[in-house]
Amino acid sequence: MRVLHFFKTYWPDTFGGVERTIHAIAQSTASYGIESEVLSLSRAPAENTQRFDGHMAHKARLDFELASTGFSLEVFRRFKELAGKADLIHYHFPWPFMDMVHFHSRHRKPSVVTYHSDIVKQRLLLPFYRPLMLRFLKDVDAIVATSPNYLKSSPVLKGFEAKSTVIPIGIDENAYPAPTEADNNWCRLAVAEPFVLFVGVLRYYKGLDVLIQAANQVRCKIVVAGSGPIEQQLKLQAAKLRLDNVICLGEVTEQRKMALLHASRGFVFPSNQRSEAYGLSLVEAAMCAKAMISCEIGTGTTYVNEPGATGLVVPPSDPARLAEAINRLVDSPEEAERWGRAARDRYTNLFTADRMGKAYASLYSRLDTRPA
Repeated sequence: MRVLHFFKTYWPDTFGGVERTIHAIAQSTASYGIESEVLSLSRAPAENTQRFDGHMAHKARLDFELASTGFSLEVFRRFKELAGKADLIHYHFPWPFMDMVHFHSRHRKPSVVTYHSDIVKQRLLLPFYRPLMLRFLKDVDAIVATSPNYLKSSPVLKGFEAKSTVIPIGIDENAYPAPTEADNNWCRLAVAEPFVLFVGVLRYYKGLDVLIQAANQVRCKIVVAGSGPIEQQLKLQAAKLRLDNVICLGEVTEQRKMALLHASRGFVFPSNQRSEAYGLSLVEAAMCAKAMISCEIGTGTTYVNEPGATGLVVPPSDPARLAEAINRLVDSPEEAERWGRAARDRYTNLFTADRMGKAYASLYSRLDTRPA
């Protein structure tokens, strides 16, 4: 079966959470006879159309962006061409322009949409987009939510429960490089133990300003690994508060990330808005048997981090409660290790790439309309 994935961005232009999920789906379904291709927009479509880990990443020219939505005239032609060769179309929501391309193409192929997130940041524009969005979700054959929490809490998905299913995002442990001794030495020199770790793109909804507010009440180092739009803002905040226990490392290699994960006392993920629909970094922490701290925002973060079983879940935007949870990890290492072991068990039972791939391959097969 040939599957065409469609989203606004993909490697090598960007490789964030949705892009990594598309990649993981393409990789994990390959062993079930699924041949994946990906179509996205790019400022440099000719040079960025490349083969990537066994599948093609096709590009159409990005003409302009408005309200976080990419637009392209060329993509209408490219999508129709690639959809004509595919057996099934796999959309990744949200991307309002994608809905327009879907209806324009009239491809008549089975279609799936992975519903990654409600529209949060552009909620003032949502009333204008809502009629098209509902028509699009009604037209596709199946909707996938990434956690039962999100399926239950999303006001949009409540209207489509009959065609919705839950497939958690999984990751492949074998795809992560083991840290070398040099990476471990770097980690020991860069960060004094004990420390808790955050890894991710530094965005407005990650709650990192709250984490920095909590730092002066915390009895350990707080390490922030990653780059992003609010990086300088966070560094200025930490400097203004004269904090000596917040270490901003910027973007690190995968090997160094793994060294940090293994050396940390636990993983802190203070995202405080529904834009954080799942949290792949939490899955990575669980894979590494680390206790986790996250916030209750009604999304998949509390599905990955089960309260009281794999770590602690605190109210969002509450520096005092966040600091209290971090100190509990530091002061109770045996409890943190117990939570970490449970997190590892939860990863192997729910969040492996193979489990995800098997579920998507089964869904594709049920929707396949080709003659047997």
